[in-house]
Amino acid sequence: APYYKAVVKSPVKHVAETVSALSGNLVTTGCEMGGGAVSSVLKQRARNYEVVMSASSAATIHHDPEKVQATGIRIVDDREAEEWKHRPGYHPVTLGDLDMDRLEGIVEGFGVPFSFDVVGVCAQDHGISEPGVSHLDFRHNIFKSVLDAAPYPHALLYEKSEVPSTLNRLASIAEAAGRLPTQEVYVMDSGMAAILGASMDMAAMDKEKILVLDLATSHTLGAALAGEKIAGFFEYHTRDITLARLEQLLPDLADGKLSHERILKEGGHGAYIREAFGFENVEVIIATGPKRRLAKGAGLPIFFSAPFGDNMMTGTVGLLEAIRRRKNLSPIQYV
Repeated sequence: APYYKAVVKSPVKHVAETVSALSGNLVTTGCEMGGGAVSSVLKQRARNYEVVMSASSAATIHHDPEKVQATGIRIVDDREAEEWKHRPGYHPVTLGDLDMDRLEGIVEGFGVPFSFDVVGVCAQDHGISEPGVSHLDFRHNIFKSVLDAAPYPHALLYEKSEVPSTLNRLASIAEAAGRLPTQEVYVMDSGMAAILGASMDMAAMDKEKILVLDLATSHTLGAALAGEKIAGFFEYHTRDITLARLEQLLPDLADGKLSHERILKEGGHGAYIREAFGFENVEVIIATGPKRRLAKGAGLPIFFSAPFGDNMMTGTVGLLEAIRRRKNLSPIQYV
């Protein structure tokens, strides 16, 4: 069967540009979405104008309302925010990772119906940590608890009704995706989706012990895979990653020498080691992600992946493969 792919401007950038094009006061409704550029433009607008956010959409800035209000942004309950949308002098903006009209335009542009058997969406979610718990450590512990029970990347795939309440962004996405014309909805962390997707590259075919590096815009995730199982992983903010650090992290990951506490102290999210198969036994190192150029010139034999013939399809392939494994469907060749 034919397949179609589209690499388009991210919802975060699209919404940020929409906000920038509006002048004066703003009122936002909707739900938590990816922060980044959206958070920056809203906080900057609040310096000179009034920015009113519904409680649900304010989670985009931070899960702590006091920290949001400290930026000059006003938070009101969701029902009141709907009323503010109609006040003169305020431009309404809807926050959310899924813009239904935009998605419909993209899909119908391929000449295919806007109707699906299954919908899968991946995104990064730090989760809502308990008071006093670092959000860096919290995200890591979510991964650890899942992988301790089932050490597979696809174990971090959630059916719509299974999403933990602490993963508010993924839960918001699942709820929104449920309004699409589909019977099944799955969501997954984008980092683990990219790791799984990169492992489906032809360069990893028939390899038993591989290292995968996802150098994404915000986070960098490195993983050691023994067959289909996660042997270990580490996660940093990409802004803190250097080529020299990568050249040390990858061998240490395979050798089981990474310390969760040490990486936390360095500002990273941590490390997880379940099995150390030894760097000398690594058959291939695969790099993917929009920032993979950071690995260029490494003193390690790193292969740049492109499943489905496109580096920007890596997360998509991982998500598709996770759903395939979950549903026990026939294997797919990602070429």
